[in-house]
Amino acid sequence: MNKEKLRKYAELAVKMGVNIQKGQPLAISSPIETAQFTRFLVEEAYKAGARKVSVDWHDESISKMHYEFMDLEDLKKVPKWSIDKAETAMEENTARISISASNPELLKDIDPVKIKESGKARSQALVNVQAQLMANKVQWCVLSIPTINWAKKVFPDVSDEEAVTKLWDAIFSAVRIKDDNDPIEEWKQHNKTLAEKVKTLNDLNLSYLHFTSSNGTDFKVGLVKNHIWAGGSEYNQSNVEFNPNMPTEEVFTMPDANFAEGKVVASKPLNYNGQLINNFELIFKDGKVVDFNAEQGKETLRSLIELDEGSCRLGEVALVPYESPISLSGILFYNTLFDENAACHLALGKAYPMNIKDGTNLSLDELKARGANHSLTHVDFMIGTKDLDIVGYDQEGKSIQIFKNGNWAI
Repeated sequence: MNKEKLRKYAELAVKMGVNIQKGQPLAISSPIETAQFTRFLVEEAYKAGARKVSVDWHDESISKMHYEFMDLEDLKKVPKWSIDKAETAMEENTARISISASNPELLKDIDPVKIKESGKARSQALVNVQAQLMANKVQWCVLSIPTINWAKKVFPDVSDEEAVTKLWDAIFSAVRIKDDNDPIEEWKQHNKTLAEKVKTLNDLNLSYLHFTSSNGTDFKVGLVKNHIWAGGSEYNQSNVEFNPNMPTEEVFTMPDANFAEGKVVASKPLNYNGQLINNFELIFKDGKVVDFNAEQGKETLRSLIELDEGSCRLGEVALVPYESPISLSGILFYNTLFDENAACHLALGKAYPMNIKDGTNLSLDELKARGANHSLTHVDFMIGTKDLDIVGYDQEGKSIQIFKNGNWAI
Protein backbone atom coordinates (compact mmCIF):
# COMPACT_ATOMS: atom_id res chain seq x y z
CA MET A 1 0.00 0.00 0.00
CA ASN A 2 1.13 3.53 -0.86
CA LYS A 3 2.46 4.90 2.43
CA GLU A 4 2.04 8.50 1.29
CA LYS A 5 -1.69 7.92 0.79
CA LEU A 6 -1.87 6.26 4.19
CA ARG A 7 -0.25 9.30 5.75
CA LYS A 8 -2.67 11.58 3.90
CA TYR A 9 -5.55 9.53 5.25
CA ALA A 10 -4.18 9.65 8.79
CA GLU A 11 -3.66 13.41 8.59
CA LEU A 12 -7.18 13.84 7.21
CA ALA A 13 -8.67 11.80 10.07
CA VAL A 14 -6.77 13.78 12.70
CA LYS A 15 -7.23 17.28 11.26
CA MET A 16 -10.67 17.06 9.63
CA GLY A 17 -12.12 13.97 11.29
CA VAL A 18 -11.67 14.71 14.98
CA ASN A 19 -9.86 18.04 14.49
CA ILE A 20 -7.70 17.30 17.52
CA GLN A 21 -6.97 20.36 19.66
CA LYS A 22 -3.62 21.15 21.21
CA GLY A 23 -3.37 19.47 24.59
CA GLN A 24 -6.40 17.23 23.99
CA PRO A 25 -6.22 13.44 24.54
CA LEU A 26 -7.19 11.04 21.75
CA ALA A 27 -8.42 7.44 22.01
CA ILE A 28 -8.27 5.15 18.96
CA SER A 29 -10.20 1.89 18.63
CA SER A 30 -8.41 -0.32 16.10
CA PRO A 31 -8.46 -3.88 14.79
CA ILE A 32 -5.05 -5.52 15.05
CA GLU A 33 -5.01 -5.96 11.23
CA THR A 34 -4.82 -2.19 10.74
CA ALA A 35 -1.79 -1.62 12.96
CA GLN A 36 0.33 0.17 10.35
CA PHE A 37 -2.33 2.79 9.67
CA THR A 38 -3.06 3.16 13.38
CA ARG A 39 0.61 3.98 13.99
CA PHE A 40 0.30 6.75 11.40
CA LEU A 41 -2.79 8.04 13.21
CA VAL A 42 -0.90 8.16 16.50
CA GLU A 43 2.02 10.01 14.89
CA GLU A 44 -0.20 12.55 13.13
CA ALA A 45 -2.16 13.17 16.32
CA TYR A 46 0.99 13.92 18.28
CA LYS A 47 2.27 16.18 15.49
CA ALA A 48 -1.05 18.06 15.65
CA GLY A 49 -0.63 18.67 19.39
CA ALA A 50 -2.44 15.79 21.10
CA ARG A 51 -1.49 15.48 24.77
CA LYS A 52 -1.75 11.69 24.91
CA VAL A 53 -2.88 9.08 22.38
CA SER A 54 -4.13 5.71 23.59
CA VAL A 55 -5.05 2.71 21.42
CA ASP A 56 -7.58 -0.01 22.23
CA TRP A 57 -6.67 -3.01 20.07
CA HIS A 58 -9.23 -5.68 19.29
CA ASP A 59 -9.21 -8.98 17.41
CA GLU A 60 -12.54 -10.08 15.97
CA SER A 61 -11.45 -13.73 15.89
CA ILE A 62 -11.01 -13.62 19.65
CA SER A 63 -14.32 -11.77 19.98
CA LYS A 64 -15.99 -14.64 18.15
CA MET A 65 -14.39 -17.13 20.55
CA HIS A 66 -15.96 -15.29 23.46
CA TYR A 67 -19.41 -15.87 21.94
CA GLU A 68 -18.60 -19.49 21.16
CA PHE A 69 -17.24 -20.52 24.56
CA MET A 70 -18.63 -18.16 27.20
CA ASP A 71 -22.07 -18.70 28.67
CA LEU A 72 -24.72 -16.01 28.37
CA GLU A 73 -24.57 -14.81 31.96
CA ASP A 74 -20.82 -14.18 31.75
CA LEU A 75 -21.21 -12.43 28.39
CA LYS A 76 -23.67 -10.04 30.01
CA LYS A 77 -21.21 -8.97 32.72
CA VAL A 78 -19.48 -5.68 31.89
CA PRO A 79 -16.32 -5.12 33.97
CA LYS A 80 -16.40 -2.01 36.11
CA TRP A 81 -12.92 -1.05 34.93
CA SER A 82 -14.13 -0.80 31.32
CA ILE A 83 -16.98 1.49 32.39
CA ASP A 84 -14.64 3.61 34.50
CA LYS A 85 -12.22 3.87 31.57
CA ALA A 86 -14.91 5.13 29.18
CA GLU A 87 -16.34 7.59 31.69
CA THR A 88 -12.89 8.92 32.61
CA ALA A 89 -12.06 9.48 28.94
CA MET A 90 -15.25 11.50 28.55
CA GLU A 91 -14.47 13.54 31.69
CA GLU A 92 -11.03 14.31 30.28
CA ASN A 93 -12.47 15.55 26.96
CA THR A 94 -10.89 12.71 25.00
CA ALA A 95 -11.57 12.74 21.26
CA ARG A 96 -12.27 9.38 19.59
CA ILE A 97 -11.37 7.69 16.32
CA SER A 98 -12.95 4.31 15.59
CA ILE A 99 -11.82 2.09 12.71
CA SER A 100 -14.73 0.10 11.27
CA ALA A 101 -13.44 -2.92 9.33
CA SER A 102 -15.27 -6.00 10.51
CA ASN A 103 -15.92 -9.23 8.63
CA PRO A 104 -19.61 -8.84 7.62
CA GLU A 105 -20.40 -12.48 8.37
CA LEU A 106 -18.06 -13.10 11.30
CA LEU A 107 -20.86 -14.11 13.68
CA LYS A 108 -23.24 -15.75 11.21
CA ASP A 109 -23.17 -19.04 13.15
CA ILE A 110 -23.46 -17.48 16.61
CA ASP A 111 -26.71 -17.57 18.59
CA PRO A 112 -28.39 -14.16 18.01
CA VAL A 113 -29.60 -14.17 21.62
CA LYS A 114 -26.01 -14.14 22.88
CA ILE A 115 -25.16 -11.22 20.62
CA LYS A 116 -28.30 -9.33 21.55
CA GLU A 117 -28.06 -9.78 25.31
CA SER A 118 -24.34 -9.08 25.60
CA GLY A 119 -24.64 -6.01 23.40
CA LYS A 120 -27.64 -4.79 25.38
CA ALA A 121 -25.77 -5.22 28.67
CA ARG A 122 -22.81 -3.21 27.40
CA SER A 123 -25.11 -0.48 26.03
CA GLN A 124 -26.87 -0.23 29.39
CA ALA A 125 -23.55 -0.03 31.24
CA LEU A 126 -22.29 2.75 28.96
CA VAL A 127 -25.59 4.56 28.42
CA ASN A 128 -24.31 7.83 29.88
CA VAL A 129 -21.15 7.80 27.77
CA GLN A 130 -23.13 7.03 24.62
CA ALA A 131 -25.58 9.84 25.36
CA GLN A 132 -22.72 12.32 25.67
CA LEU A 133 -21.20 11.12 22.40
CA MET A 134 -24.51 11.46 20.56
CA ALA A 135 -24.84 14.95 22.01
CA ASN A 136 -21.37 15.77 20.59
CA LYS A 137 -19.75 16.55 23.92
CA VAL A 138 -16.42 15.64 22.29
CA GLN A 139 -15.22 15.15 18.72
CA TRP A 140 -15.47 11.65 17.27
CA CYS A 141 -14.85 10.08 13.89
CA VAL A 142 -15.57 6.68 12.33
CA LEU A 143 -13.56 5.58 9.29
CA SER A 144 -12.54 2.31 7.63
CA ILE A 145 -9.47 0.34 6.57
CA PRO A 146 -9.51 -2.86 4.45
CA THR A 147 -9.05 -6.24 6.08
CA ILE A 148 -8.78 -9.48 4.10
CA ASN A 149 -12.08 -10.98 5.29
CA TRP A 150 -14.01 -7.80 4.58
CA ALA A 151 -12.32 -7.26 1.20
CA LYS A 152 -13.08 -10.83 0.09
CA LYS A 153 -16.75 -10.35 0.92
CA VAL A 154 -16.85 -7.25 -1.26
CA PHE A 155 -14.68 -8.70 -4.06
CA PRO A 156 -15.07 -12.51 -3.82
CA ASP A 157 -13.82 -13.39 -7.32
CA VAL A 158 -10.24 -12.15 -7.04
CA SER A 159 -7.20 -13.04 -4.94
CA ASP A 160 -6.83 -11.81 -1.38
CA GLU A 161 -4.19 -9.29 -2.40
CA GLU A 162 -6.23 -7.91 -5.29
CA ALA A 163 -9.38 -7.73 -3.16
CA VAL A 164 -7.59 -5.63 -0.54
CA THR A 165 -6.11 -3.37 -3.24
CA LYS A 166 -9.52 -2.84 -4.84
CA LEU A 167 -11.09 -2.03 -1.48
CA TRP A 168 -8.30 0.43 -0.71
CA ASP A 169 -8.96 2.15 -4.04
CA ALA A 170 -12.69 2.36 -3.26
CA ILE A 171 -12.09 3.76 0.22
CA PHE A 172 -9.58 6.35 -0.96
CA SER A 173 -12.04 7.47 -3.63
CA ALA A 174 -14.87 7.73 -1.11
CA VAL A 175 -12.84 9.87 1.29
CA ARG A 176 -11.46 12.08 -1.50
CA ILE A 177 -7.81 11.04 -1.38
CA LYS A 178 -5.74 11.02 -4.59
CA ASP A 179 -2.01 10.95 -5.29
CA ASP A 180 -1.88 14.63 -6.22
CA ASN A 181 -4.65 16.40 -4.29
CA ASP A 182 -5.18 18.10 -0.95
CA PRO A 183 -8.01 16.06 0.63
CA ILE A 184 -8.41 18.53 3.49
CA GLU A 185 -9.30 21.31 1.04
CA GLU A 186 -11.67 18.98 -0.83
CA TRP A 187 -13.42 18.11 2.44
CA LYS A 188 -13.83 21.78 3.28
CA GLN A 189 -15.62 22.30 -0.04
CA HIS A 190 -17.67 19.13 0.43
CA ASN A 191 -18.83 20.37 3.83
CA LYS A 192 -19.93 23.64 2.23
CA THR A 193 -21.96 21.77 -0.40
CA LEU A 194 -23.77 19.69 2.21
CA ALA A 195 -24.35 22.82 4.32
CA GLU A 196 -26.24 24.38 1.40
CA LYS A 197 -28.68 21.43 1.32
CA VAL A 198 -29.03 21.59 5.08
CA LYS A 199 -29.99 25.27 4.92
CA THR A 200 -32.54 24.66 2.15
CA LEU A 201 -34.25 21.91 4.12
CA ASN A 202 -34.25 23.85 7.39
CA ASP A 203 -35.81 26.83 5.62
CA LEU A 204 -38.66 24.61 4.37
CA ASN A 205 -39.68 23.72 7.96
CA LEU A 206 -41.32 20.46 6.87
CA SER A 207 -43.98 18.58 8.82
CA TYR A 208 -43.53 15.13 7.27
CA LEU A 209 -42.04 13.23 4.33
CA HIS A 210 -43.66 10.69 1.99
CA PHE A 211 -41.34 8.08 0.41
CA THR A 212 -42.44 5.95 -2.58
CA SER A 213 -40.49 3.50 -4.75
CA SER A 214 -41.31 0.75 -7.25
CA ASN A 215 -39.84 -1.86 -4.86
CA GLY A 216 -42.89 -1.46 -2.61
CA THR A 217 -41.82 1.36 -0.31
CA ASP A 218 -44.80 3.59 0.51
CA PHE A 219 -44.06 5.30 3.75
CA LYS A 220 -44.77 8.53 5.65
CA VAL A 221 -42.64 9.79 8.50
CA GLY A 222 -43.22 12.87 10.63
CA LEU A 223 -40.50 15.30 11.64
CA VAL A 224 -40.46 16.72 15.16
CA LYS A 225 -41.36 20.36 15.67
CA ASN A 226 -38.24 22.55 15.61
CA HIS A 227 -36.25 19.77 13.98
CA ILE A 228 -32.80 20.62 12.62
CA TRP A 229 -31.26 19.10 9.51
CA ALA A 230 -27.53 18.43 9.68
CA GLY A 231 -24.86 17.02 7.39
CA GLY A 232 -21.13 17.07 6.78
CA SER A 233 -19.19 18.63 9.63
CA GLU A 234 -20.62 19.14 13.11
CA TYR A 235 -19.58 21.06 16.23
CA ASN A 236 -18.87 19.74 19.69
CA GLN A 237 -20.14 21.48 22.81
CA SER A 238 -17.00 23.62 22.87
CA ASN A 239 -17.73 24.77 19.29
CA VAL A 240 -14.91 22.73 17.72
CA GLU A 241 -15.77 21.65 14.16
CA PHE A 242 -15.26 17.97 13.25
CA ASN A 243 -16.42 15.32 10.76
CA PRO A 244 -17.95 12.32 12.56
CA ASN A 245 -18.15 10.08 9.49
CA MET A 246 -15.61 9.61 6.71
CA PRO A 247 -17.03 9.23 4.12
CA THR A 248 -20.30 11.14 4.35
CA GLU A 249 -22.84 12.15 1.71
CA GLU A 250 -25.98 12.45 3.87
CA VAL A 251 -28.14 15.15 5.38
CA PHE A 252 -30.30 13.96 8.26
CA THR A 253 -32.78 14.99 10.92
CA MET A 254 -34.99 13.75 13.74
CA PRO A 255 -38.21 11.88 12.96
CA ASP A 256 -41.22 11.98 15.26
CA ALA A 257 -41.08 8.71 17.22
CA ASN A 258 -44.88 8.47 17.08
CA PHE A 259 -45.43 9.24 13.38
CA ALA A 260 -44.31 6.55 10.94
CA GLU A 261 -46.87 4.85 8.71
CA GLY A 262 -46.62 2.30 5.91
CA LYS A 263 -44.04 -0.05 4.44
CA VAL A 264 -40.34 0.42 3.84
CA VAL A 265 -38.34 -2.04 1.77
CA ALA A 266 -34.60 -2.23 2.38
CA SER A 267 -32.51 -1.60 -0.74
CA LYS A 268 -29.22 -3.03 0.60
CA PRO A 269 -28.23 -5.74 3.06
CA LEU A 270 -27.61 -4.71 6.66
CA ASN A 271 -24.55 -5.94 8.55
CA TYR A 272 -25.72 -6.00 12.17
CA ASN A 273 -23.41 -7.33 14.88
CA GLY A 274 -21.51 -9.57 12.48
CA GLN A 275 -24.65 -11.08 10.92
CA LEU A 276 -26.26 -10.16 7.59
CA ILE A 277 -29.92 -9.18 7.23
CA ASN A 278 -30.95 -9.23 3.58
CA ASN A 279 -34.08 -8.57 1.48
CA PHE A 280 -36.12 -7.29 4.39
CA GLU A 281 -39.08 -4.99 4.90
CA LEU A 282 -40.73 -3.26 7.84
CA ILE A 283 -44.34 -2.24 8.40
CA PHE A 284 -44.94 0.79 10.62
CA LYS A 285 -48.06 2.00 12.41
CA ASP A 286 -48.22 4.93 14.84
CA GLY A 287 -44.43 5.16 14.72
CA LYS A 288 -43.80 1.53 15.64
CA VAL A 289 -42.70 -1.55 13.68
CA VAL A 290 -45.76 -3.82 13.79
CA ASP A 291 -44.60 -6.44 11.27
CA PHE A 292 -41.41 -7.38 9.44
CA ASN A 293 -39.89 -10.02 7.19
CA ALA A 294 -36.47 -10.94 5.82
CA GLU A 295 -35.19 -13.57 3.41
CA GLN A 296 -31.95 -13.77 5.40
CA GLY A 297 -31.38 -12.92 9.04
CA LYS A 298 -34.99 -12.63 10.21
CA GLU A 299 -34.15 -13.64 13.78
CA THR A 300 -31.27 -11.17 13.83
CA LEU A 301 -33.69 -8.49 12.65
CA ARG A 302 -36.10 -9.53 15.38
CA SER A 303 -33.34 -9.20 17.99
CA LEU A 304 -32.78 -5.61 16.84
CA ILE A 305 -36.46 -4.64 16.77
CA GLU A 306 -37.12 -6.23 20.17
CA LEU A 307 -33.94 -5.01 21.88
CA ASP A 308 -35.82 -2.49 24.00
CA GLU A 309 -38.88 -0.24 23.96
CA GLY A 310 -37.38 2.24 21.50
CA SER A 311 -35.60 -0.09 19.05
CA CYS A 312 -38.84 -0.60 17.09
CA ARG A 313 -39.16 3.15 16.42
CA LEU A 314 -37.12 5.58 14.34
CA GLY A 315 -34.34 7.87 15.49
CA GLU A 316 -33.08 9.25 12.17
CA VAL A 317 -34.19 9.97 8.62
CA ALA A 318 -31.36 10.67 6.16
CA LEU A 319 -31.31 11.75 2.52
CA VAL A 320 -28.59 10.69 0.06
CA PRO A 321 -28.91 11.09 -3.73
CA TYR A 322 -28.68 8.00 -5.91
CA GLU A 323 -26.00 9.75 -7.96
CA SER A 324 -23.70 10.21 -4.97
CA PRO A 325 -20.10 9.03 -5.54
CA ILE A 326 -20.37 5.87 -3.43
CA SER A 327 -23.62 4.83 -5.10
CA LEU A 328 -22.18 5.41 -8.58
CA SER A 329 -19.20 3.21 -7.74
CA GLY A 330 -21.59 0.26 -7.93
CA ILE A 331 -19.87 -1.39 -4.96
CA LEU A 332 -21.85 -3.02 -2.18
CA PHE A 333 -19.57 -2.59 0.83
CA TYR A 334 -21.43 -4.67 3.42
CA ASN A 335 -20.40 -1.92 5.83
CA THR A 336 -23.00 0.59 7.00
CA LEU A 337 -20.52 3.48 7.10
CA PHE A 338 -20.25 3.23 3.30
CA ASP A 339 -23.58 1.76 2.28
CA GLU A 340 -25.57 4.37 4.22
CA ASN A 341 -23.77 7.04 2.21
CA ALA A 342 -24.90 5.45 -1.05
CA ALA A 343 -28.63 5.56 -0.28
CA CYS A 344 -31.35 7.31 1.67
CA HIS A 345 -31.75 5.56 4.99
CA LEU A 346 -33.61 5.38 8.26
CA ALA A 347 -32.32 4.38 11.70
CA LEU A 348 -34.04 2.29 14.30
CA GLY A 349 -33.34 3.44 17.83
CA LYS A 350 -32.06 6.52 19.58
CA ALA A 351 -32.35 9.98 18.04
CA TYR A 352 -29.50 12.49 18.01
CA PRO A 353 -30.30 15.40 20.40
CA MET A 354 -28.52 17.79 18.02
CA ASN A 355 -31.37 17.32 15.51
CA ILE A 356 -33.84 19.40 17.52
CA LYS A 357 -33.58 22.99 18.72
CA ASP A 358 -31.64 23.19 22.02
CA GLY A 359 -31.67 19.36 22.10
CA THR A 360 -28.26 18.98 23.69
CA ASN A 361 -29.48 21.04 26.67
CA LEU A 362 -32.70 19.05 27.19
CA SER A 363 -33.21 16.19 29.62
CA LEU A 364 -34.21 12.74 28.40
CA ASP A 365 -37.80 13.32 29.51
CA GLU A 366 -37.91 16.69 27.74
CA LEU A 367 -36.56 15.13 24.54
CA LYS A 368 -39.12 12.32 24.65
CA ALA A 369 -41.92 14.84 25.25
CA ARG A 370 -40.90 16.59 22.03
CA GLY A 371 -41.05 13.35 20.02
CA ALA A 372 -37.43 12.19 20.19
CA ASN A 373 -36.98 8.44 20.33
CA HIS A 374 -34.88 6.85 23.05
CA SER A 375 -33.15 3.47 22.87
CA LEU A 376 -29.91 1.71 23.74
CA THR A 377 -29.20 1.28 20.03
CA HIS A 378 -29.02 3.26 16.80
CA VAL A 379 -28.90 1.17 13.60
CA ASP A 380 -29.11 2.60 10.08
CA PHE A 381 -30.68 0.65 7.21
CA MET A 382 -30.83 1.67 3.57
CA ILE A 383 -34.03 2.35 1.59
CA GLY A 384 -32.82 4.55 -1.30
CA THR A 385 -33.34 3.42 -4.90
CA LYS A 386 -32.86 4.77 -8.41
CA ASP A 387 -36.57 5.66 -8.68
CA LEU A 388 -37.22 6.83 -5.10
CA ASP A 389 -39.52 9.84 -4.85
CA ILE A 390 -39.77 11.94 -1.69
CA VAL A 391 -42.44 14.58 -1.24
CA GLY A 392 -42.27 16.88 1.76
CA TYR A 393 -45.23 18.65 3.34
CA ASP A 394 -44.79 21.92 5.20
CA GLN A 395 -46.68 23.13 8.26
CA GLU A 396 -49.55 24.41 6.08
CA GLY A 397 -49.84 21.16 4.14
CA LYS A 398 -48.17 22.45 0.97
CA SER A 399 -46.28 19.75 -0.94
CA ILE A 400 -42.67 20.16 -2.09
CA GLN A 401 -40.81 17.64 -4.27
CA ILE A 402 -37.63 16.82 -2.35
CA PHE A 403 -36.37 13.84 -4.41
CA LYS A 404 -37.34 12.80 -7.93
CA ASN A 405 -36.06 9.54 -9.43
CA GLY A 406 -33.59 9.04 -6.63
CA ASN A 407 -31.98 12.48 -6.70
CA TRP A 408 -32.41 15.96 -5.31
CA ALA A 409 -35.27 18.02 -6.73
CA ILE A 410 -34.56 21.09 -4.59
